[in-house]
Amino acid sequence: MLPTSLSPVHSSSLYSPSLFPFSPFPSSSSSSSSSFSSSSVSLESSSHRLCSLRLYNNAHLRITYKSNGLKLNCSLKEPLKVMISGAPASGKGTQCELIVRKFGLVHISTGDLLRAEVSSGTEIGNKAKEFMNAGRLVPDEVVTAMVTARLSREDAKENGWLLDGYPRSFNQAQSLQSLKIIPDVYIVLDVPDEILIDRCIGRRLDPVTGKIYHLKSFPPETEEMKARLITRPDDTEEKVKSRLEIYKQNADAISTTYSHIMKKIDGNHPKEVVFEVIDSILSQVQKDKETKMKLGKSNQSTSVQDNWRGIPTKLNNIPHSRDIRKYFYEDVLQATQRAINDGRTRLKVEINIPELNPEMDVYRIGTLMELVRSLALSFADDGKHVKVCVQGSMGEGALAGMPLQLAGTRKILEFMDWGEYEAMGTFINIGSIGGKEVDEQDDLFILVAPQNAVGNCIIDDLRAMTDAAGDRPVILINPRLKDLPASSGIMQTMGRDKRLEYASSFENCYFFRLLYYAGTQYPIMGALRMSYPYRYELYKRVDDPSGKEKYVILSTFPEKPSTDEVNDAFEGKPRNKSKKALGFWGFLSGIF
Repeated sequence: MLPTSLSPVHSSSLYSPSLFPFSPFPSSSSSSSSSFSSSSVSLESSSHRLCSLRLYNNAHLRITYKSNGLKLNCSLKEPLKVMISGAPASGKGTQCELIVRKFGLVHISTGDLLRAEVSSGTEIGNKAKEFMNAGRLVPDEVVTAMVTARLSREDAKENGWLLDGYPRSFNQAQSLQSLKIIPDVYIVLDVPDEILIDRCIGRRLDPVTGKIYHLKSFPPETEEMKARLITRPDDTEEKVKSRLEIYKQNADAISTTYSHIMKKIDGNHPKEVVFEVIDSILSQVQKDKETKMKLGKSNQSTSVQDNWRGIPTKLNNIPHSRDIRKYFYEDVLQATQRAINDGRTRLKVEINIPELNPEMDVYRIGTLMELVRSLALSFADDGKHVKVCVQGSMGEGALAGMPLQLAGTRKILEFMDWGEYEAMGTFINIGSIGGKEVDEQDDLFILVAPQNAVGNCIIDDLRAMTDAAGDRPVILINPRLKDLPASSGIMQTMGRDKRLEYASSFENCYFFRLLYYAGTQYPIMGALRMSYPYRYELYKRVDDPSGKEKYVILSTFPEKPSTDEVNDAFEGKPRNKSKKALGFWGFLSGIF
């Protein structure tokens, strides 16, 4: 990454005393001089160098303070730490080039490292050469030592790193973990086998120029060039299939280590489309790291989704433990905050853990109220005035009433403990759903499970409220806005398209649902999760040999997957093949 010049405006603000709890400057009696260059700024006294800065074109600023051997680094932007994995011909090399070009990371490939170390005759290189000359694989400890040494160099520390195709085994992954080498995100390029095989067996090498062509997608420019092309020894169908099998075994082995930060990306698209997804993910990771730095939090083990720990286990045990409930409250809060910070104003949270799923035998309204309180108090802590809204009685006369799911919720909210700082009545107020409930001082609105009831529709009141709220955020918690029969037993067909269109105008900032066998609520087979701004993630629940359960990611989707897509992922089938929703997962058609 090329350094850029630092303007006098920047230099004066960077040395503002407000940025430092100490004064790095010598007393007025000390002589000092300042020197500037396009890559750095330094201030020096006659006795020692005081402070130096480097500014890069990705706004990564490093301030170094030295005094009598003491060195202090204060980086205003944490560099990214990325791992990427992909099968042969998945396009990983191309994506690495694009990532390096955009983010300025140091590209580290174990193949390149081995060749460089052997060529340089280093101690590690000589050790590796012994095994290579004997036709044996280089041991994990040698490769890990080589990677660790490369990551410890200053350019990787300053600019961040992109670790390409490593680790390849569970032991390698665990070795890196033990050495505190922890990536921010683990990117996996997912391409169907038949596409990978076609890409490999169609590749041709020009022995004159060294350029790689493909007979279908990237043919040579002339017949003369085509005539001299050769097939690489590894690009036969038999060898490609063998390499794919080895890759899958390795990928499965390390997935458990990085499942909580894994981002599976559909690589069966043009390179520009694939990189657009990667760019979005890495940009958000960088943004999250900056936010944590501003909040003074440690970044030692930052993950792609705010140190997300993965899906908790034993979710069918009801009541849920306090830790499980707190986990989901925080998960929802982080996603909602990110969406609002990005300017989203019409949001919905759909979380259907057993305690919050009215379709199950046990539904705990207190858990829903705790979730609402967690959100409201967090936004109130930021100085926002929050209106928590519960729909009132619907209908008139003998038809008056409200959904059973919401019975008593307003009273529960009023009697809940809202903290010792008297947030209730100042920053938090309780109201109903409707345009008249919107006050000028309200900054955002949290609506508790708004839903239609037989004979009554909440959409009109909801629309009036969002119209009155304008560009202020409105957050729906577990809404149920599908059309229901009118009091006469006939579907409310008049204006139905407009109502459904309005309901769909709220975008998910958080989604979580457990998946079961058809017609049952046990055992849990997997889960679907989305946390803004990331993709929908499909997980499979598996049992370890030790008897412990865990969730392993199967695939990701840019939008909520259909039943067929969920079926295909669990059955290991390639995407984009149409089929009817049959078998164990057929019941999900009513959910998605």
